[in-house]
Amino acid sequence: MTATTDASSVSDEDRTALTDTVTRFARTEIAPHVDAWDAAGEFPRSLYLRAADLGLLGLSYPEQYGGTPASYLLRLPLWRALSRHGASGGVLASLLSHNIGLPPVLAHGSDAVRAEVIPPVLAGEQIAALAITEPGGGSDVAQLKTTARREGDEYIVNGEKVFITSGMRADWITVALRTGDAGSKGSGGISMLLIPGHSAGLSRSKLDKMGWLCSDTAHLRFDNARVPARYLLGEEGAGFRIIMANFNGERFGLAASALGFAEACYDEALAWARQRKTFGAALVEHQVIRHKLVDMQMRIQSTAAWCESVAAQADASRTGPEWVAQVCMLKNHATQTMQFCADQAVQILGGMGFMRGTVSERIYREVKVMMIGGGAEEIMKDLAARQLGI
Repeated sequence: MTATTDASSVSDEDRTALTDTVTRFARTEIAPHVDAWDAAGEFPRSLYLRAADLGLLGLSYPEQYGGTPASYLLRLPLWRALSRHGASGGVLASLLSHNIGLPPVLAHGSDAVRAEVIPPVLAGEQIAALAITEPGGGSDVAQLKTTARREGDEYIVNGEKVFITSGMRADWITVALRTGDAGSKGSGGISMLLIPGHSAGLSRSKLDKMGWLCSDTAHLRFDNARVPARYLLGEEGAGFRIIMANFNGERFGLAASALGFAEACYDEALAWARQRKTFGAALVEHQVIRHKLVDMQMRIQSTAAWCESVAAQADASRTGPEWVAQVCMLKNHATQTMQFCADQAVQILGGMGFMRGTVSERIYREVKVMMIGGGAEEIMKDLAARQLGI
């Protein structure tokens, strides 16, 4: 992501205004419909247009492409409030999938490609996705096998990608693949290629999941797909560095979202504890329940403070190895906070917590993908250790 607004220029009023806008949007446009969208397995494409009208899709992108430059501190309320009040990881993942698909285009695409691709996505008219993971490997990006062979003014692409968010509907797919010598191995042979969703030779199949039910998730297959060479992002062989840089923004967004989901669980648990009576008293009057709620708040507040700190460091351009380690550890801490709060909320709701239609039940099912996506916990710990020189 490209943050061009200085941290010092972000006022409390700006952040409050954005939080209020996102909260209203989530409560009116998302929350009342999530159960129906989960049952249908998708949400309407018109939601992209409504989010774009409010400027939510363009936050952090240059004005020349229809965006609004924004710092990490200003983007934090978007992820947090959308998660807390929309309470759907499926909506969040697909509605904002462009935030992992477009940054490589913005940073490494030609002027013509940026002008062609970015404006319609930020306007909500088209959808962008990122495709890295393959059936034979997840976190080991350096070993991917999808290939792109240069043939004149085109690349011929062969291979598969799996677990691709917005993969069924994406108009543009930023794909990590192997170029050059077919026998090349490791990170040095990896490139990034933007592939139009209408490309001949591209086929897609929908995947069924435990959570994120209204987010389309796809298995992509490239069978001699022909892609214009002008859609190469950066230079051949530079893809691994692009992927690693892109991951930092994705992981911060996941952490901020996990914080919002944890708050959604707390909100529902507290409301339930106040109105549900057992043994002649409201649940919240029982010490054991109050302690559960306090334990949730301890984790939520520590996560919120850490998110603020990491965002401020990024806005001050302190994004060296120490910051990368912070992002990795924050992602783990935030998703563990989400996991704890979802578990405690379901416990407080009791039988109702096991029923479809409650926020906590939905988020409980969505915890694991947050802990795996963007880099599994174990990978995050190992990467953080290396960045810290451990």
